[in-house]
Order: sequence, then C-alpha cells, then structure tokens
Amino acid sequence: MTPEKSAPISRRERPAKPALTRQGIIDAALAILREEGLGKVTMRRIAAALDTGPASLYVYVRNTGDLHAQILDSLLGPVKVPAPEAGTWRDRLKALLVSYGEVLFRHPEIARMAMSTQPSGPNYLALADAILGLLDEGGVSGREAAWAMDLLLLHPTAVAVEHSSPKSATQEADEFSALAAKIATADPARYPHIARLGDTLVSGDGPSRTDWALDVILDGVLAAASRASAEQRGW
Repeated sequence: MTPEKSAPISRRERPAKPALTRQGIIDAALAILREEGLGKVTMRRIAAALDTGPASLYVYVRNTGDLHAQILDSLLGPVKVPAPEAGTWRDRLKALLVSYGEVLFRHPEIARMAMSTQPSGPNYLALADAILGLLDEGGVSGREAAWAMDLLLLHPTAVAVEHSSPKSATQEADEFSALAAKIATADPARYPHIARLGDTLVSGDGPSRTDWALDVILDGVLAAASRASAEQRGW
C-alpha cells in the first residue's frame, strides 16, 4: 500500500504574509545590519528576509540611499533633548550633541553611513529643530544658525566615525601606546613643536576633548554671529 500524498494547500488556505510596510522594511534592514553588517543591507537581502521580491520594496523605499537615510533616522529616536530647566542654552546644546554622538557610538556602521547620508525623517528634523532653537536662544539666527547646525553635527559624527573601526580594545590601546612613544621620542631638532608639547598632544579623555571642541566651535559661531550683526548695522 502506498502512503497517501498530502493534499495540496490552496493559496487561499495558506497563511497570508504580513503586509509590507515602510517600518517593516526598516526593521528588517536593522536586523540584517546588526547580524551581518552594513555591506549586507541590500534590497535583495531585505526582500529575501521579508519573503518578497526586491521590486516590491521600491513602493516604500526609493533606493539604497533613501533606505540608509530611513535607517539612520530610525536610530536617532533615543537622542535626548534636554529640558529648559536642565541648564543654560549652551549646556543644553552640548548635552544634545553628546546624546547624538552616543547613538552613533552604539552603532559604528551607522556613524560611517551618517557621513554620506542626509536624513530627513521626523527624528532628524526634531534634532535639527532643537539645535536651531537652542542657537536662537543664544542669539544666533539666520545664516549663522543654519550653517552652525551642520558644523555642530559634523563634529560628533566625525568622532564616531574615527572610533568605528572594528579593532579590539587591545589593538586600539597598543596603537595609542605606539603613538605616545613616538611623540615622547620625537627629535626636537626635526620636530621642535611636537617635542615641546610632548604628552600634551595625547592628553585628555574623550569626554574632555569633546567638551572642549564643542566650546571652541560655539565660541566661533558666537563670534561669527556677532560679526554678522555688526555688519548688518553698518559698524
């Protein structure tokens, strides 16, 4: 006796696949990013994960660049905008930028993506609007505020990219020690300024350097805003 063959299942009886959504595509892309890396986040790979064809994704995502922008915007959700009572406008702006940088540090490959991707989603717009509002509170508006926002975001992004290498902590420590040794033994006749500054060149931890850098940028922004205001008044 031959075993009975299982009856074919009608398409109507098969469980329906979840409907495609923009958020579902982003969630699938994020899962692939975390498990396999940014290089594997392709339309074809995402389509396979969602059990659909690549062409169907383009209804929700224009291209890979648009996908990257949406991934980045999704990850900006945890960026914290300090409350008005949290300090001066300057302190709150620096805290906001530090929070943005921390998000990029938690997602190294996203940091590299952020250097070449221009997001325009709700989380990015909320971040940009908060920066502009804090600058306005500090007396910086118009072109100076618009351009300052780009410059202020660039610094934490660049720092996160610098630290996004897949090196181990031991490798980074070894490279830092080698650099410090080179500086300490620099020939003062050939490198007089390096020899004079010595250990100062590699001094300070990450938070201290970030705080200093943001202060320097803001000092420059305030000076530029003051100069622009004087020019408008004909001084």
